[in-house]
This record gives sequence, structure tokens and C-alpha cells, in this order.
Amino acid sequence: MSAPQQNATAQNWFTEQHARSGSSFGLRIKERLHAEQTPYQSIEIYDTTDWGKLMVIDGCTMVSTRDNFLYHEMMSHPALFTHARAKRVVIIGGGDCGTLREVLRHEEVEHAVQVEIDERVTRLAEQYFPELCESNADPRAELLFIDGIKYMAEQEPESIDVVIVDSTDPVGPAEGLFNADFYASCHRALRPSGILVQQSESPLVHLDLIKSMRTAMRVADFQAVKTLLFPQPLYPTGWWSCTMARKGADLSGFRERGAATKQFATRYYNVDMHKAALALPEFMREAFGE
Repeated sequence: MSAPQQNATAQNWFTEQHARSGSSFGLRIKERLHAEQTPYQSIEIYDTTDWGKLMVIDGCTMVSTRDNFLYHEMMSHPALFTHARAKRVVIIGGGDCGTLREVLRHEEVEHAVQVEIDERVTRLAEQYFPELCESNADPRAELLFIDGIKYMAEQEPESIDVVIVDSTDPVGPAEGLFNADFYASCHRALRPSGILVQQSESPLVHLDLIKSMRTAMRVADFQAVKTLLFPQPLYPTGWWSCTMARKGADLSGFRERGAATKQFATRYYNVDMHKAALALPEFMREAFGE
């Protein structure tokens, strides 16, 4: 999604042109509902004809009513069902609050902290995507509007079970979330067998970035690293990923019985999709040496 060109034309289409992949994605819109420049980025909200509400940040499509469940479920449930019992979860970014909602569906979670640098993202989500924010008032939830890099650097050693980095692309405020120094802060803060998961862009376009993330995670002393794949129509190429790393344990299994008998509804995630997400195509296996 880096360096897009975008326009909302007189024919009522919002399009994001992605030069690196030579492609574009467009949604037919009814109207632009909101636009503002915050100290960190520009944010626009559109009402579309078929995809519900659309949030755009710095010209990049971020979240829509229609397909956000794909991303939010895959950023949260694979990690939480891989961990034996995650009591304390930290979400870096995720200002639309959809990942927070999914995390708090897990009854074993006692405390979930969302650390978003731009409060306006959350306030606009509360207004235009209230379904994503339905867990914001949960007594287990804590919303902080501060720098996530600094927050992780200041955490007590071995005080967190799962860290979810629900960030925008590795430019601007999010750039510092994609390097070994940040991963080392996460490793230090995670308890034994703790898990870090981070959105890692499109394997069709950003394979070099995924490789560098995996290398940096290992440099930070994470013993096991896995990249999971899932569809995401709103984002460039329509194919997305997250990369999961574990401290002091492997990622070869997950709590299949717990996932199969989960006491909450999902639209995409289930045991079979978890297994499928871990299967890599040949070009990625070759790139990762697997």
C-alpha cells in the first residue's frame, strides 16, 4: 500500500493505484463522509454502495465494513489458539479496534491493551464502525494513545503473553515497528512461550520485506517463525499475510480442540483455515529455505 495514487472521481469511485504491483483497487462510493488531517496522517471516511463504510489513511484503503473480518480474525485467533493460555495481550496499532474485539472474545484474556498513536483513528472508528468498537468498554480493555515503540521498550520483562502488531505499512509512524530493535523489545517483554504476530503485507509484492522481518525476528532471538496467508480484497493484490514468532518454543501446533469448540462465532477463522494459512506455496518455501 506504499506510495499510492488515489482519487474519488466524478463517477463516484474511490481508487487506490499501487505502482509497485502495477494494479489498482476501486470501490464505488455514495459520498465522502469525513476528511481530516491529524498530526500523524490524513484520514477519510467514505460510504460505499456495496462494501459499507471505508476508512482511508494517507490515500491507502485501511478497513471496510464488508471484508474487515478476514484481517481481524487472522491477526488474533491463530496466535491466541497457539498460545496455551494468553492472559495479557498487547495490540500495537489497531486503532479501528477490530483486533481488540476479536482478542476479547477469548475468555482467558484478562487484560488487553491497545496502543494506538493516533487517537483520531479510534474516535472515527467509534463513529463510523461501531461494530468494531463494541468491546472498547469491556473492563478488560485498556486504550492508550501513545507511541507503541516506546511503550514496548518500557514494559517489564516477561509480563506479556501475546503482542499483536496491527500496523499500517512500514512508512511514517509505523516504520520503526519492522526492525530487530523493536522485536527485541517484544522478546524481552514476552513471557516464556510468548508470541509476537505482525501484519506482513502481500507475499506477491512484499516478499523481500517478509524475508527481512523473519530474519530480524530471529536476530531478536525468537526461536520459531511462521508466515500465515489469507485473502484481503481491500489491500493491494488481494492476498495478505501475517508473520508469527515465538519465544522459547516452536509453532508446529495449536489448540485444535479449543479452536473447534470455541464459544464465539467467526466468519473466516476455523481449525481448517488455521492449518491452511500455515501452508506455503513453493515460491515462498524456496525464499524462506523451508
